[in-house]
Amino acid sequence: MSIELYAMPASPRAFKAIAVAHHLGIEFTLRALDMLKGDHKTPEYAAINPNQMMPTLKEGNYVLWESNAIMQCLAGRKPQSGLLPNDERGRLDVTRWQFWDLAHWDPPVETLLLENFVKPKFMGITEYDEAGVTKATERFHRAATVLDGQLKGKKYVIGDALTLADFALGAPLNYAVQGRFPLEPYGEIRRWHASLMTLPAWQKAIQQGALPDRAAAAA
Repeated sequence: MSIELYAMPASPRAFKAIAVAHHLGIEFTLRALDMLKGDHKTPEYAAINPNQMMPTLKEGNYVLWESNAIMQCLAGRKPQSGLLPNDERGRLDVTRWQFWDLAHWDPPVETLLLENFVKPKFMGITEYDEAGVTKATERFHRAATVLDGQLKGKKYVIGDALTLADFALGAPLNYAVQGRFPLEPYGEIRRWHASLMTLPAWQKAIQQGALPDRAAAAA
C-alpha cells in the first residue's frame, strides 16, 4: 500500500517527516493541507487525526500522527540507513533527543517563528506578544546552550552518523532568519545546520515546502 502524508510542507514539523522520507528514498503521496484555510479542521481530516494537527501518515487503514513518531516509522522501513540505530543505547539516545525537542527546543522556536514571521506576514496580525517573545528567547538560550555543547567535537547530534535527531532539531532552523532566532553565540549549531543544508534530501524538502506569498508556515 502507498504512503500518504497529510501535511503543510512549509511547516518545520512537516519538514521533518518529508525530509526523512526523501533521504530514505521512500515514495509517498503528499496530501497538502492549507492550515490558514482550515483544512485541518474538516470532519474528514479530524476523522484520521482527532488533534486536528499535522503531519499525519496514512497507509491503507493504518494511521499515525505526531511528526517524531512518523520519522521513527519511516526509519524503521530502512533500518540499514542508521537514522534510528539498531542497538538499544543508540536508539534510546536518538529518542532522548526527540523527546528533548518536544519539551525544550520546539516550544521557544514556535513562539519566535509565530510572533516574528507567521503572524505579521501571513495572518495580518500586528499585535506583538512582547512578554511571550521575551520568555521564549530566554528558553531558546537555555536550550541552545545545551545543543551547542552537545555538538562540540561532533559532526551530528549523536556523533559522526546522521540520525533522526538531526532532522528533528534542525528543521526549525530553516526559518532562523525569519524567526529572528538569536543564534549568534552558538557557532556549533550554525556550523551543524549549514552541513544539514547541503543534504540533497534537505534541499528537496525545502523546495517542496517553498512558501508562495499567500501561504504560511505553521510553526
